[in-house]
Amino acid sequence: MKSMFSLLLSLFLISIHAQNIYSKAYGNQQNPAIIFIHGGPSGNATLFEGTTAQKLADKGFYVIVYDRRGEGRSKDEKATMTFKESFEDLNQIYHTYHIPKAHILAHSFGGIIGTLFTNQFPEKVQTLTLAGALFTQQETYDHILKQAKEHFKNDPAQLKEISEIENLDKNSAIYRKRCYEIASKLNFFNMPTPTRESRSLREEYEAGEFYKNNIRNHNSPIKFYQNEPLNNLDNTVILKEIKRKGIPLFAVYGKNDGIFSEKQLNTLKNTVGKKNFKLIDNCSHYLFVDQQDEFLKFIELTLK
Repeated sequence: MKSMFSLLLSLFLISIHAQNIYSKAYGNQQNPAIIFIHGGPSGNATLFEGTTAQKLADKGFYVIVYDRRGEGRSKDEKATMTFKESFEDLNQIYHTYHIPKAHILAHSFGGIIGTLFTNQFPEKVQTLTLAGALFTQQETYDHILKQAKEHFKNDPAQLKEISEIENLDKNSAIYRKRCYEIASKLNFFNMPTPTRESRSLREEYEAGEFYKNNIRNHNSPIKFYQNEPLNNLDNTVILKEIKRKGIPLFAVYGKNDGIFSEKQLNTLKNTVGKKNFKLIDNCSHYLFVDQQDEFLKFIELTLK
């Protein structure tokens, strides 16, 4: 474990070189490094850090979490939220923690960043693991709206709302926001049958310091769509290119994560390979909380 002095020094160096990026490392730095990339835009790593980072480190990894510039605990009013900026932040993590190569573990929107980063900097990535991660964005939005139409087929007000969403600019922050609002109404992000373990993890997180620092910058998506032209991506071809470069790909998803269609998940399974793909039962979008033991088991077996 890092000493308090070395931890503070790392945070200080990140502050100087990369616009006050919050980060923290868990475990022995001699162990294989895993960098966790959180979702968003407007996300942070608090849920993963508060429930899972140390437990993953206990499996024999050096786990690094961070909040991207302008998001969560990395406050920066000048942040542009572009992919270029995200790559700068991630490269700074490598520099600060003296990591030549790392396993990338990417959740939700972090999957887009992790995939693009791996393709651009393959020499820095040992493996890429997509965990409930976006990879074909428009297919996700189309799937959400299709399911909503079926669910609300007898509700004229909701059908009108869905029609309004469909007529929005698909490359806009408001389109993304309203698609996910509909997904929330459908409980697509919720575990079907919470277990005692998952309830306990949530309760401990919500009673602790990490939840108090669950900071959301609601301007992040707006800035992202204003500044980043690559904003509604299908990364299937890029994932295949990464595989051709010899970088192992893994994917672990909740079987009940409603924002992904069966077709999307089958496509991903064929891309990464059947042995490198896992669906977890009774599990939705936050799989490292919903089914933590299964999640940790998959990571340990695949990355060691």
